[in-house]
Amino acid sequence: MKYFFLSEGWAVSRVWSSDGLWNEIAWRRQPNIRRLNLCLVERNEILWLYRVEDAILTVEVKPIDPNQVSQAAQSISHVILKRLITGDQVLERLGAAEATCQLVNIQSVVL
Repeated sequence: MKYFFLSEGWAVSRVWSSDGLWNEIAWRRQPNIRRLNLCLVERNEILWLYRVEDAILTVEVKPIDPNQVSQAAQSISHVILKRLITGDQVLERLGAAEATCQLVNIQSVVL
């Protein structure tokens, strides 16, 4: 698995694999991209952790609503993420930042 952090208010647009732009007809499915219930808070900005399958090489992201993103990001129409990170890199980043965990079901964590 690979991972990336994405600012709240942004969404995944296009996805690339080793064969080029993700083709749902050829793969017979959508790419496996999942937002996890873990985020970082940096400079009052919420960065959600996403998990993607190994076949994904590059992800394009866009603001959901340009009027709702921060002032600094309003001039950006899209971003291409070319360096997805490993699980170890996620742990390093979490260890160096203020982390917040959003739990929907506490019973899934507590035994």
